[in-house]
Amino acid sequence: MTTLPREKWGLTESADWWSAGQVLRQQTFGAATEVMLDVTSVKPGSRVLDVAAGTGDQTLMAARRVGPMGYVLAADVSASMLKVAAEAARKEGLTNVETRVVDAENLALDGDSFDAVICRSALMLFPNPAKALTEMRRVVKPGGKVAVIVFSALEKNPYHGIVFGIVQRLGNIPPPAPGEPWMYALGDPGVLEDLYGRAGFLNVSIQAVPLPRRFSSAADAIRRMRNSAGDLRELLSRLNEAEGERAWVEIEEQLRRFERPNGLELPGEVLIGVGTK
Repeated sequence: MTTLPREKWGLTESADWWSAGQVLRQQTFGAATEVMLDVTSVKPGSRVLDVAAGTGDQTLMAARRVGPMGYVLAADVSASMLKVAAEAARKEGLTNVETRVVDAENLALDGDSFDAVICRSALMLFPNPAKALTEMRRVVKPGGKVAVIVFSALEKNPYHGIVFGIVQRLGNIPPPAPGEPWMYALGDPGVLEDLYGRAGFLNVSIQAVPLPRRFSSAADAIRRMRNSAGDLRELLSRLNEAEGERAWVEIEEQLRRFERPNGLELPGEVLIGVGTK
């Protein structure tokens, strides 16, 4: 199964979708992002690099932490997504944020120039994640930390797991090949820890963090899935019309198992990796 390359997420359509979903992403990823900033010791005055920043949700969180004496560089291959990030920073009055089009595997930045490097929900999508981590290590200062958030195992994330299982069965789609970039490529803590080791980091730590997703109902979750970008859209596009409609019926049936009187809550989990230069 091929996945949607991260650079394709930078199409204007996707940038608009990511911008519109900012509140929901903050609700979902906010707590885990705070943990990522904690483990990298981001504090007032810090210089932070946000790799694969996208529309900059975590960029803004870092910028609030570092304050006016600090600095955050949001780097991504997508100019359209960075434009959304820059506008969000402007609206919030954050003058300590800069955006730059940069390839994560070839960071055109000076070595030893940042106190911390962060990367949220992107490392698993890179063709060569070990190279990307090596580049992140190069640009962080000695003693500085690099932290990433990646999705844990697919079975621990039914928001995607239900969809992937049903669509793969109906479309007879083979699972991703070992080493192939996709959303759950680094879901094994041992694999992520090995990547950090290969990149030369010290004091490597991997921790699992809950990532619950809340919706008003199964129908609400379906609506959001239908408007999703990235791997879900790419996977569903492989089904013909009849298969697609059948998939949505089955997906909603599975989601209803998680409905409660106060709405629907799906469990989820991410891994946060951190290493020191």
